[in-house]
Amino acid sequence: MADSIHNIDDDEVDLPAGNWNSAVSLSDALRMAEAILFASAEPVTEKALRERLPSGVDVAALLGELQEIYSKRGINLRQTGGAWAFRTAPDLAFLMNREAVQQKKLSRAALEVLAIIAYHQPVTRAELEDIRGVETSKGTLDVLMETGWIKFRGRRRTPGRPITYGTTASFLDHFGLQEVRDLPGIDELRGAGLLSTRMPTNFAIPIPVNDPDELTEDEDPLTDIDLEELGLLTPRVEHD
Repeated sequence: MADSIHNIDDDEVDLPAGNWNSAVSLSDALRMAEAILFASAEPVTEKALRERLPSGVDVAALLGELQEIYSKRGINLRQTGGAWAFRTAPDLAFLMNREAVQQKKLSRAALEVLAIIAYHQPVTRAELEDIRGVETSKGTLDVLMETGWIKFRGRRRTPGRPITYGTTASFLDHFGLQEVRDLPGIDELRGAGLLSTRMPTNFAIPIPVNDPDELTEDEDPLTDIDLEELGLLTPRVEHD
């Protein structure tokens, strides 16, 4: 940033009449954004911040300044899935080990399914099984749904209209990714020893959709009836 917010405390932001008693300095707006982010149990989007902060505030600039301020502290401001949240600095994560709730270790099958969904989303169960070469049990998908790392996206516009799966913002947050396209590429996976050195020469890793929440052209949104069938919506009771 050309001008630090700390050096322009006297600059003021014009506010809508009736909402505030007086103009608010940029340093005050910075404190407001900081308070909102600290108080939120979930990552906060720029849109949500813009709605709660005085009009005229440059939200992107505030976030950039906060990110710089906290870059050397015990907590960092990180962007994940299009939203922002304070997280423990990576080099201090070991301090939280005793406090963290130990999650059940995922089976190899669950990890395979999660990886396929992450890289190939949107993907149907049949497509999952075609890629893995084996049948995928409902229990494996249920475990991943319970972690909050995958979700139902929509229905494929093909015969049978199968359900499509994708990853969630919680998946990005847990693995420290800003967006799905930050998933490791083939060189990173090979360097980490996760790929065989004897992979076929034509082997490639797909690039997932950039916005997991945006349906593709061959997907239809889930209806209330779909949600009821999937157990995500309580069936409506019609009274005579």
